[in-house]
Amino acid sequence: MNKILAIAKAAAEEKKAHNPLLLDLRAISGVTDYFLVCSGNNPIQVRAIADNILDHFQKEGVPLPFKEGYHEGLWILLDLGEVVIHILRQEEREFYALEHLWHDAKPLVL
Repeated sequence: MNKILAIAKAAAEEKKAHNPLLLDLRAISGVTDYFLVCSGNNPIQVRAIADNILDHFQKEGVPLPFKEGYHEGLWILLDLGEVVIHILRQEEREFYALEHLWHDAKPLVL
């Protein structure tokens, strides 16, 4: 799992994602084990971050995730089951405040 998280975080950072945050949800969620939350300045950057993550997954042989919200580019969700990646436009990230909603989650450092 750390490989998938590391690939996703590095790919997001390559496209200048803002404040990528890994959250360990294993003790508090039955839905997924980990979140990666990051943001971009506008829909173009949000899609570029998602595209780069998907490209890296494909190169590394990681099964491609379920993808939602790509066309709008305001909040793209990439769901791999055990890992869910949220790429939000900065305004959406501030509004929805996933980090605060899941405040019991432990930050994960790779």
